[in-house]
Amino acid sequence: MWNDTILQHDVEREICWELSAGLTQISVTVKGGAVELAGHVDSFWEKCAAERAAWRVVHVNHVINGIRVVVPFDRQRGDDDIALAAMGILEWNGLVPETIAVQVADGLVTLAGGVERQQQKEEAERALCTLIGITGIRNDIVIQPAVGLGDIRAPIEAALKRSAVVDSSHIKVHVAHGVVSLRGAAGSRAEYEEAMHAAWSAPGVTKVEDHVTIGSVRNE
Repeated sequence: MWNDTILQHDVEREICWELSAGLTQISVTVKGGAVELAGHVDSFWEKCAAERAAWRVVHVNHVINGIRVVVPFDRQRGDDDIALAAMGILEWNGLVPETIAVQVADGLVTLAGGVERQQQKEEAERALCTLIGITGIRNDIVIQPAVGLGDIRAPIEAALKRSAVVDSSHIKVHVAHGVVSLRGAAGSRAEYEEAMHAAWSAPGVTKVEDHVTIGSVRNE
């Protein structure tokens, strides 16, 4: 049996397990399975890592990441230097196309341009999250599929059924004009992410509408 107090302790322990600095600068509050993170850290990747750690804990159904990134003086970098480093990283990434543009203002990295698949958009952001001196990433990349739209509902449903993580009986797929809508419930964040990945992997998808709840399984 669990309650918010037990869940808060579990989240705190998981964050300590993930980050060498532990919880010295991070606070955790929980209400009804929803976790709110506050405080500050020295780097953007620590902010991301704390959120990932919270989502790994069983019974967590929502995470609000309010952690601020306060870069120490000796790790601060100029916006031009950050932009140059970011463009170099993306240039050497075989998954990211040359259509992506990078802008930096006060340590905040903004990604723009167009890509064919969601995987490319996500990879561009993931590749830059460990950059020294950044305070955040804003991903404004647009999905622009190059392939024609066919029957994508059946392949998505088949992918969900093949998955070792997803219980496809609890997630329903609806498709209209390249927009996929997922409805239902996932027992964990891992199951939710796998279902979203399956939807985005279908050629021609421009948007995935998320109507999946996490932490409680029910029939739709």
